[in-house]
Amino acid sequence: MLSDFTTLRLGGPAGRLVEATTDDALIDAVCDADARGEPLLLLAGGSNLVIADEGFPGTVVRIATRGIAREATADGETLRVAAGEPWDAFVARTVAERLAGIECLSGIPGSVGATPIQNVGAYGQEVSDTIINVRALDRRTGEVVDLDPEACGFAYRSSAFKRDPEHHVVLDVTFALERGGRARPIRYPELARAVGREDPSTADVRDAVLRLRAGKGMVLDPADPDTRSAGSFFTNPILGPGQLPDGAPAFPQPDGRVKTSAAWLIQHAGFAKGHGDPDGIAISTKHVLALTNRGRGTTAELLALQDEIVDGVRDAFGITLHREPVLVGVSTRT
Repeated sequence: MLSDFTTLRLGGPAGRLVEATTDDALIDAVCDADARGEPLLLLAGGSNLVIADEGFPGTVVRIATRGIAREATADGETLRVAAGEPWDAFVARTVAERLAGIECLSGIPGSVGATPIQNVGAYGQEVSDTIINVRALDRRTGEVVDLDPEACGFAYRSSAFKRDPEHHVVLDVTFALERGGRARPIRYPELARAVGREDPSTADVRDAVLRLRAGKGMVLDPADPDTRSAGSFFTNPILGPGQLPDGAPAFPQPDGRVKTSAAWLIQHAGFAKGHGDPDGIAISTKHVLALTNRGRGTTAELLALQDEIVDGVRDAFGITLHREPVLVGVSTRT
């Protein structure tokens, strides 16, 4: 069952499951499925997927490639990292080796290859801040290509890979990180307060991030059903002039618009922590931005709760929330 490979523990059977431990095996599996005209699902950490209860009828390729290649630069290092490497283990390694640039992204589940697709971000950092190259299979030509940040089309929690998911398969990602062990400037007030010191090390920041995320049920823990989620289920809305509700948090954007908190909107629309089925699908008891599977939930029930929240926020504030995880094999009006 595909539920075995997702952090939500949801999803039915695969038509065919292939595990790829090398780039060649991954490329061959993808090209074979494309040649057969079969539906294809790429799966690694499974932390950002909502898979249908009926499963996926085509080929599921589980990306399990490994490897990190390093090269020194004038003030740091570049690290080319295989798509199947676990993300948080990679972050922990960079912090231990006194490299700065991704320390705020500690504790995020999933794989390295998924990070540019979603332009993963947290606490004021995004992977697009440090990615300098993505090597990928172009499914249209069969060629392996190198894509610079401009070609990746990074945007808030989005990229060219997400907008056109059938075009490229990420093989590895290259990051440019700084030496010295001092964290990059902290942009997020909550994190700055948690760190509690000037000029913190990357280790200080990682420790603070892990504490914050654990307090919100955002660090995987088999004993804690609040962590059986896809992380933040909704993105923070970016609003035009006059759209910000009274009292809502405001984070000015370079284009003059304002980002606000999806969690604030959900709470003030009347949805409390734990709302839902205590044995099935419910909002996390620690953070309203996470929808959790308490053990006996289904994907259909998850999407019903999603729609309930979206309708409630729209009715209260006239703002439409947008889902962050990717749907597989299901459709929804939201």
